Amino acid sequence: MGKPGRGRGGGGRGRGGGGGFKGGKQVIIEPHRHPGVFIARGKEDALVTKNLVPGSEVYGEKRISVENEGEKIEYRVWNPFRSKLAAAIMGGVDAIHMPPGSRVLYLGAASGTTVSHVSDVVGPEGLVYAVEFSHRSGRDLINVAKKRTNIIPIIEDARHPLKYRMLVGMVDTIFADVAQPDQARIVSLNAQHFLKNGGHFVISIKASCIDSTAQPEAVFAAEVKKLQADKLKPQEQLTLEPYERDHAVVVGVFRPPSKKS
Repeated sequence: MGKPGRGRGGGGRGRGGGGGFKGGKQVIIEPHRHPGVFIARGKEDALVTKNLVPGSEVYGEKRISVENEGEKIEYRVWNPFRSKLAAAIMGGVDAIHMPPGSRVLYLGAASGTTVSHVSDVVGPEGLVYAVEFSHRSGRDLINVAKKRTNIIPIIEDARHPLKYRMLVGMVDTIFADVAQPDQARIVSLNAQHFLKNGGHFVISIKASCIDSTAQPEAVFAAEVKKLQADKLKPQEQLTLEPYERDHAVVVGVFRPPSKKS
């Protein structure tokens, strides 16, 4: 898969610690074509997000400090082998629909690894409603949210959006990584409650979770049909090789039926 495209503009120069940035080499930060996402150009290129909480890491990720016009800015390396969303960006996805200031409903938040990067991307003006069913992962997620005030952790089952309807406002985008056989239905239910008309969805589909006996391509096609039946219109689909096997990300738009007068 191709490298992410060069963003326009200079970006800051700085020193980075850790792999690809060893020995105080000069690192140049360039904007990626997805707003709120950046590329660190060094000995090896890396996908990064601007750290919402400078000086703090979430899961042991590398951090890079750069100086830009006298101001120090810290970025966090976003590993595509640990994040389906980062893998989709590295794979060349056209749009993730999470610009700075947007509101995202994240289903299947786990311990908050990718959620923390989405928090960086949407920035202080944005919001991430992070839903996770597992209480063990939920504890980690709550700790991440203590430092990141734009994350609202919700320890609930995404199959039952009515249980958290008082906590979640209307959102611009739903991101789902739930790895459940009925994931299309889960996304649809949440879209009907929380996704604005014309809002977008980004779904990570793990073929073996739905049908381990079928070819992944057939599973992806069947899931797309289920989404279409629920007014979720897929616009783009890509596999996540080499970062994940038998995974695809589907991106699309939500258009609920127009009410008849």
